[in-house]
Amino acid sequence: MQKIQVLSQQIANQIAAGEVVERPASIVKELVENAIDAGATTITVEIQEGGISYLRVTDNGAGIEADQVPVAFLRHATSKIASAADLDQIQTLGFRGEALASIAAVSKVSLTTRTQQAESGTNIVIHGGEVRSCQPAACAGGTSIEV
Repeated sequence: MQKIQVLSQQIANQIAAGEVVERPASIVKELVENAIDAGATTITVEIQEGGISYLRVTDNGAGIEADQVPVAFLRHATSKIASAADLDQIQTLGFRGEALASIAAVSKVSLTTRTQQAESGTNIVIHGGEVRSCQPAACAGGTSIEV
């Protein structure tokens, strides 16, 4: 009989990601909902090979401030609620702060974003839950995420 052991954080994150990210369609759903919650009026979805090899969701929403970009990929990081009382008045499609962390835990993600007020944007690349790079980037207002 094998001994009971605590899973590593990486394995635990990958297992938890399966609850949110079951297939490419669920990734598209989560990213489109994020775009809608960000106030986007235009959302573009690009898919190759059914989303298995590539998918990108681009929007013209509020964007993410540069210092908040790495935080957005942490599990349970959300701008939608701050206390349990907020749960009674939730009016957004997403609020748990699990989608981006789950997607990044099981894939390679490149997110490029700029708030409408900022002069430049930010690009972050995460592979298997680990940040590979985070740097300034020229981009339009809104967010584009490639998986």
